[in-house]
Amino acid sequence: MIPKPTLNEFLAIFGRIGLLSFGGPAAQIALMHRELVERRPWLTETQFLNALSFCMLLPGPEAMQLATYAGWRLRGTSGGLIAGLLFVVPGALVIFVLALIYAHFGGVPLVQSLFLGVKATVVIIVIEALLRVSKRALKGVQGVVIAGLSFLAIFALQLPFPLIIAAAGLFGAMTAQGTGAIPVAPPARPRTARTVAIWLALWAAPVGVLAIANQPLLFEIATFFSTLAIVTFGGAYAVLAYMTQEVVTQKGWLTTAQMMDALGLAETTPGPLILVTQFVGFMAGFGSGGILLAFVAGMVTLWVTFVPCFLWILAGAPWLDWISGRPRLSGALTAITAAVVGVILNLSIWFAVHVFFGTVGTFHLGPLSIVRPDPATLNLAAVALALLAAVLLLMRHWPLMAVLALTAVAGVALSAAGLNPVASIRGEIRPPALSITRECTMVGPLKEGRKCRARSTMET
Repeated sequence: MIPKPTLNEFLAIFGRIGLLSFGGPAAQIALMHRELVERRPWLTETQFLNALSFCMLLPGPEAMQLATYAGWRLRGTSGGLIAGLLFVVPGALVIFVLALIYAHFGGVPLVQSLFLGVKATVVIIVIEALLRVSKRALKGVQGVVIAGLSFLAIFALQLPFPLIIAAAGLFGAMTAQGTGAIPVAPPARPRTARTVAIWLALWAAPVGVLAIANQPLLFEIATFFSTLAIVTFGGAYAVLAYMTQEVVTQKGWLTTAQMMDALGLAETTPGPLILVTQFVGFMAGFGSGGILLAFVAGMVTLWVTFVPCFLWILAGAPWLDWISGRPRLSGALTAITAAVVGVILNLSIWFAVHVFFGTVGTFHLGPLSIVRPDPATLNLAAVALALLAAVLLLMRHWPLMAVLALTAVAGVALSAAGLNPVASIRGEIRPPALSITRECTMVGPLKEGRKCRARSTMET
């Protein structure tokens, strides 16, 4: 029988996991395996792997949900809550601090120079994620075809990410083959309905309050990120393209450059990468109403992003052994994971062209809509920094934080030498670049009642 940890032991280990959870889900899952399976007999290998497979079936950050499940397995509902919060809260606090600094100083040339190296590194980080996911996901010709079709659907046809994921999951479920798993009886008295009702109420309550209180921006943030929480299959990288399309070109909450900076900041903090949504919510609030609204918007974003994670785990955990023997669910997961490869490939290209080129347009041909960078605006400094990051991350396997720090300093050095055409410390005039600005009209008596849309202009 696996020993139950004391509360002090439980807090110490899950606190350690939360503080050291850098490097994305792969590193976070490896850290949990080392702490919970290898170093202490709190979970068996089978329990850990079944839980991981279950969490990958769910929308949301699989590493955070895995921590929540492990806490539930060890100490019930209270353990799940504690473990999940310890995984999220340290990174969320850091994001608030970094977002506040960025809101005040993000436009300073020195800061822009620092972020040039961060953005160049983010390009390589996404490519590394693409390589890692593709090795796991592309099993046979069917996986390659699903990935290719998903890429074309989002890259050339601009189809919504949720539609792509839904289609892949449905196809995978319909074509699933038997796994040979031994059927397991469903749990006795799981109290699933009560758990679902409680967490649905917790999820929906703030959204309803914001609607009644006539807070249009906060209500829009709550509903948008609630929707995002349902469709974030495949991790943060997979959903970033969809989120960027919405918050930049449709809602006008951030610019393209700010969205890329957001991912760079999220990469430097512990906790799930989906904390990038907190930064987006914070900046949307800051742009409409200043610091107070920014913090409220950030808290609303955190609430509607992570409360669903507790809902999925606490309602589904008692059913895990039964779910593990369902071949159709396994088939849906396999197809969704393959589709995620195509989505991440689109994200890699999108990030790369916006980092390496000052001007990015769009080529239209019938239903096709494809990004078209201007070769004359190629930023050689960004290319050089990306190559440096690629060598250090992909070939030398340096720690991510060390690479981010080095490339950020290198970006400042290039700007000081006058070699960065995007942001120069010397304040020189640079070639024109595409800028996404917002046009806003008042729809209420408060600033948070503004309705904005994005508009692309050329800056000189």
